[in-house]
Amino acid sequence: MAKHDVELTFVTLIKKYSSLQSEILKAVQNVSSKLSAITPGRFLLLQFQMAQLTQVGDAISNFIFQVNSYVNTCVRNLKTS
Repeated sequence: MAKHDVELTFVTLIKKYSSLQSEILKAVQNVSSKLSAITPGRFLLLQFQMAQLTQVGDAISNFIFQVNSYVNTCVRNLKTS
């Protein structure tokens, strides 16, 4: 593997997603404890980060659904052979 190649596995994907989710949760908790001190820019950035997290979660969910469908199709094809 080259120096910048990264192997992506389902486990690493879920761990990174979980880590990102924790970071955003901490940021939300931090902001909610200081509502009067938050700037509009920081608020918008936090909203953007939450939207990105939702998109990543949806992509992971869709990926799991597609793999599950593929496996079910393969099993069904084996049964009919």
